[in-house]
Amino acid sequence: MNQTDVLIIGSGIGGLSTAIQIAEKRPDLKITVLTKTVENESNTRYAQGGVAAVWNEGIDSFEKHIDDTLDAGDGLCNLDAVRTVVTEGPQRVREIIEWGARFDKDHADAGYDLGREGGHSENRILHYKDLTGWEIQRALSAKTDELPNIEVLEHYFAIDIITQHHLGYVITRLTPGIECYGAYALNKHSNEIETFLARMTVVTTGGAGQVYRNTTNPVIASGDGIAMVYRAKGWVENMEFVQFHPTALYNPAGDNPVFLVSEAVRGFGGILKSRDGEEFMHKYDARKSLAPRDIVARAIDNEIKLRGEECMFLDCRHLDKDAFIAHFPTIYDKCLSIGVDPMHDMIPVVPACHYMCGGIRTDEMGRTNIRRLYAVGECTCSGLHGANRLASNSLLEALVFGFRTGADINAKIDAVTWKTGIPDWNASGTTDPKEMVLITQSTKELKEIMSSYVGIVRSNVRLKRAMDRLHLLFSETEEIYHTTTLSPQLCELRNLITIAYLITRSASMRRESRGLHYNTDFPEKQDFIQASLL
Repeated sequence: MNQTDVLIIGSGIGGLSTAIQIAEKRPDLKITVLTKTVENESNTRYAQGGVAAVWNEGIDSFEKHIDDTLDAGDGLCNLDAVRTVVTEGPQRVREIIEWGARFDKDHADAGYDLGREGGHSENRILHYKDLTGWEIQRALSAKTDELPNIEVLEHYFAIDIITQHHLGYVITRLTPGIECYGAYALNKHSNEIETFLARMTVVTTGGAGQVYRNTTNPVIASGDGIAMVYRAKGWVENMEFVQFHPTALYNPAGDNPVFLVSEAVRGFGGILKSRDGEEFMHKYDARKSLAPRDIVARAIDNEIKLRGEECMFLDCRHLDKDAFIAHFPTIYDKCLSIGVDPMHDMIPVVPACHYMCGGIRTDEMGRTNIRRLYAVGECTCSGLHGANRLASNSLLEALVFGFRTGADINAKIDAVTWKTGIPDWNASGTTDPKEMVLITQSTKELKEIMSSYVGIVRSNVRLKRAMDRLHLLFSETEEIYHTTTLSPQLCELRNLITIAYLITRSASMRRESRGLHYNTDFPEKQDFIQASLL
């Protein structure tokens, strides 16, 4: 049995920034970070565009950034959360710069080269070429290594958070005073399930893009944290709002994850066109190729269906070659690798699942409805994104709430002790799985169900069919789960089925079209706005 002061599940920007905030101010505390692969593998490292922050106050302002965020969120943002992230964000960015994060500068005046993406009224995106997430992950990992009271344990797969349920209590979503005492995690080297006791626990497990066939998310993005908290009777909100990035690179050979062509390319001057070179975004929004992601993704999806094509195209042929390569070297090289020269050929693009705007409901300090349990980052619903995330706000959100969560834990942990009497994981009565094909085929089937019926455009018939298919998958998978020894593949499948249910159920509950959720049976917005809480 392992004992730590603070247990953090996930090693992306949310997890490591929280760990650093706690460790620097409380060197007396032990912080344990679990990651199911290696420390630097997370959703964070795949973020290309950058981090949005008001940097040039002579031109930009907090109010402009707030207004842009609210506009993208389509009426469902929490104004207090938006104001908190926008106003505190620049200081958090300065902090990671002090920790060693590098951002591109304008050589003319040595100031930062601020990019612009869809939905932003000003240039405010700090970036490191087209590898911003990788650079932030590198800086955070390096800073973490400097702090002796942070221990990062690689190849640990969190199975469940520990609550009174594991002590034999019957708890429901309305039970007052649910508490978290740590987590059970599978040691992938020993194949043993270990118990981690903690005074405070933080879930920072990132997104769930692998629930869809095409996603920009890494293969580890299976919604583990959201699923664990939901099983523990935690509140989950706004799961129907799944952001599809409009411009993933279309590769007939297939990629998992698909390669992201950053929105910053459109901010740089790239124009969306059909195969015959016809612009089409003016038919959907006055901002054309710089409209918010939900509008652009639906527009591309509609044009693909109308024209009977497999993709649309991003035209960068008119842009300066040297400047394009300097800003987007990774994108340029990837395009060349599949036979597309962006300076001579239009880049083929399709929408792909990119970001979860819903998740574990948290307050202004990252607290959940379960005592002693916090959550930070993409696995949460903090109120910032509403019905649609504004580009490059996600890294900022994780930094701000990582700081706030760390501060709240530092202030409260001395009044909390470890729970005693926690049982070890009970694996009695289970046998080794005989046919892994059941798990792999169920995973493929799940992705097809979600992509076909709960994608960019939905309908009541599609959602009903998805729920029926998901119920069967759930029953079959639970039977395997309770009768065989656990594997990461089985646990991920179980979590993805939970995520699929939450998305589909939330989509069925919303009798309107808003932000990222579009239902052809309810194409209009309702006057009465509410979040979807499960």
